Amino acid sequence: MSTAGHEEAAANAPTAGEYIVHHLTQWNSTGHAQKDVIDFSVINIDTMIFSVLMGVLGLFVMWRIAKSVTSGVPGRMQAAVEIVLEMVNDQAKGIVHSAESRKFVGPLALTVFIWIFLMNSMDFLPVDLLPTIWQTITGDHHAYLRVVPTADLNGTLGMSTGVLLVCVYYNIKIKGMGGWVHELFTAPFGSHPLLYPVNFAMQMIEFLAKTVSHGMRLFGNMYAGELVFMLIALMGAAWTASATGVSLFLGHIVAGSIWAIFHILIVALQAFIFMMLTLVYVGQAHEAH
Repeated sequence: MSTAGHEEAAANAPTAGEYIVHHLTQWNSTGHAQKDVIDFSVINIDTMIFSVLMGVLGLFVMWRIAKSVTSGVPGRMQAAVEIVLEMVNDQAKGIVHSAESRKFVGPLALTVFIWIFLMNSMDFLPVDLLPTIWQTITGDHHAYLRVVPTADLNGTLGMSTGVLLVCVYYNIKIKGMGGWVHELFTAPFGSHPLLYPVNFAMQMIEFLAKTVSHGMRLFGNMYAGELVFMLIALMGAAWTASATGVSLFLGHIVAGSIWAIFHILIVALQAFIFMMLTLVYVGQAHEAH
């Protein structure tokens, strides 16, 4: 390419800020970027698609392993799944003491762990891989695509809201509608009529805080990880035939490798924490104040 061609390509290339903003913009139902607008009619299509794909993948893998399970020496995949199953079962037994409830809560916790682990793992794909393929397919070089569903607050709050509904269900099932309503107005400060409004407000704040913090914790960690991968990718994109350019490229390789290894721990840990909080909140729904 000629010098003029290089200059033209550099002029058309996005700045670091534009690159990051583009990669952090969702493909949504409006067909364009949504900025500083709260609109519940807008659906983040990429989050929906990749969430469903990871869920289907998780179900398929677990089905295949269950179909080929053997009582003899297990293969690597069977052994790995058995370890996860035992871990989830032990945690469920220690937190949810009702054997009847664990018949549902145990598989729920396992599903949550596997599903979130797979969604988090999308962060290991090269930053530009799927967006570039998507832009090639659509022919639109400004097309948006985010591939990590758990880096979208809508997705994580949706899952935490699902956990809240499960907690409401068990509160009613274990305590009865009357018992739960009584608890809402009499705990934690007592059953005096003057304390009813305060008790109810505290209960609502508790439910809201649990749900928001549950979703925000997962989102914050995965969003930060996604952003760091983009910053590392920008170091590699800054390569030039100079000492500074070569240093940045080498730094990109080293930093990318270190962060990817560290991120393996984050991916598994965040899935485990979300699963544990799910068990804790459901366990609390079984307890009377």
